[in-house]
Amino acid sequence: MSPAILFTFVIAYFLILLTVAWYTGKNSNNESFFIGNRNSNWMLVAFGMIGTSLSGVTFVSVPGAVARESFAYFQITIGYLIGYIMIAFVLLPLYYRLNLTSIYNYLQTRLGFTSYKTGAGFFILSRILGATARLYLVVNILQDAILNSFGIPFWVTTLIILVMILLYTYEGGVKTIVWTDTLQTTCMLAGLIICVIYILNSLGIGLGESLQAMGEKGYSKIFFTDPGSKLFFVKQILAGAFITVTMTGMDQEMMQKNISVKTLKDSQKNVITMSMILLGVILLFLFLGGLLYLYADKIGISATGDKLFPALALNHMPPAISVIFIIALISALFPSADGAITALTSSFCIDIIGMQRRTDMSETQKKKTRQRVHLVFAFLFLLFVMMFKWISDPSMIGVILKVAGFTYGPLLGLFTFGIVLKRKVNDRLVPIICIASPVICFFIDKYQKYIFGSFEIGLELLIINGLITFGGLLLISRSGKAEV
Repeated sequence: MSPAILFTFVIAYFLILLTVAWYTGKNSNNESFFIGNRNSNWMLVAFGMIGTSLSGVTFVSVPGAVARESFAYFQITIGYLIGYIMIAFVLLPLYYRLNLTSIYNYLQTRLGFTSYKTGAGFFILSRILGATARLYLVVNILQDAILNSFGIPFWVTTLIILVMILLYTYEGGVKTIVWTDTLQTTCMLAGLIICVIYILNSLGIGLGESLQAMGEKGYSKIFFTDPGSKLFFVKQILAGAFITVTMTGMDQEMMQKNISVKTLKDSQKNVITMSMILLGVILLFLFLGGLLYLYADKIGISATGDKLFPALALNHMPPAISVIFIIALISALFPSADGAITALTSSFCIDIIGMQRRTDMSETQKKKTRQRVHLVFAFLFLLFVMMFKWISDPSMIGVILKVAGFTYGPLLGLFTFGIVLKRKVNDRLVPIICIASPVICFFIDKYQKYIFGSFEIGLELLIINGLITFGGLLLISRSGKAEV
C-alpha cells in the first residue's frame, strides 16, 4: 500500500481522537487535568490502562524477542500479576487515605521535604527516559513506512506526533486521556487479534498445530530453570513483581489515572481487572511472535527483533493488514506518550514548583503555568527521541527495562522504607543515597562477570538498587515516631 494512503488513515484516526478530546475536555480545569475531578469510571480506566501498560514497544519488541528468548517474557508477566495485587492492597489504600493528587506527597509526609523532591525528581527522569524510548521506536517505524517517501526528516516526524498529542491533551489532561486511551486500547487489541487470525489462515494451521510448530522451533518455552541464567524463572517473576510495583504503583502517570477513580474499592477493582486482562494480552503477543517467525520462515524473510513485525505487516501482507498494523501501532503509541507528558506536567507543577500550595497565583495563572510546562515537556520529548535515534538499540524493550532498573530503584527504596519502617531519616542526605545507589548498580552491572562469574544479573538489578537505597536510608535514620 502506498505511503500516501497509509498517511490518510493516520490523519483520519487522529481526527477521531481530536473529536473525543474536544467532547471530553469541555469545561476542564486544573483538577480535571491532574486527576479527572476524581470522577473517572473504573472500567474505562482499567481498559485504557492496558494500552498505557503495553505501548508500541510491547507491540513490536515482545513478538520480535520470541526467537531469542521464546516465551520467557510470560514469566515476567506472572510477576506483574503479583505486583498489581500488592499495588491494590498496599499502595492504593495509602494514597486514598491521604487523598493525594501527587503520590510523592506521601514521601514528604513520611520522610521529609527533600525526600519528596528527590522522589518526584527520579520519577521525572525515569518517565522521560522510558516514554521517549517507547516513542522513538514507533516514530522510527512510521518514518520508514510513510514519511521517508515524502522526504520529511525524522525530527519533523517526531514533532508532528508530539503536536498531535499536545492538541488532544492540552486542555483536558487525565479527564480526556481516560476516554482516548479506551479508544486506542480497543484499536490496538483489535489489530492484534486480526493479525493473529490472518497469519493462522495464511499458514493454514489451527491453534494446536501452530503451538506444535513453535515448540519444534523452540519458540514456545515459558519457564527457564537454570539459576545462573538471567531468564531463570524465579528471577523473572520477582523482577516482574517489583517492576510493576515501581513502574506502576510508584509512578505518577499510572497512579494518576487510578486515583482519579471515585472510590478506593473501584480503584482496586480497576487494578485487579486490568492485571488479569493484561496476562492474557501479553500471552497473545507472544503467540503472535511465534506466528510471525513461522510466517517469515515460510516466505523466506530473515528479519528479526524489532524489525520483524513491521517488515512483514508493511511489505509482505495485504494492504488492509498494513493499515490495521499502522493504526494499532499508533494506538499503542499514544496512550504511553500522552499519559507520560500529562503526568510529567502534573508532577512538575505539583511536586517541583508547588503550584497547588501557591496562594499568590490565581486559577488562571496556574492554568497558564501548567500549559507552559506541558509545552516544555513536549520539547524535551523531542530532544530525547533524537538522542535515542543516535544511539538506537536492536531491542528497545531491553533498553527500557534496563533504564527502569537504574532509575526506579531509588523510588522502590524510598517507598519501602517509609511503609515498612517507622524510623526518621536525615532528610538532607536522602538525595546522596538515591544518586549513589544507581551509580553502584551501574558498576555491579558492568563488572558482574568479574564479581559473580557465570551467574547473570538481569532485571533483578531493580531489586538490588532498591535494597541499596533502603540500606543507605537505614544508615542515615534514627529511631523515633514517624508520621503516617
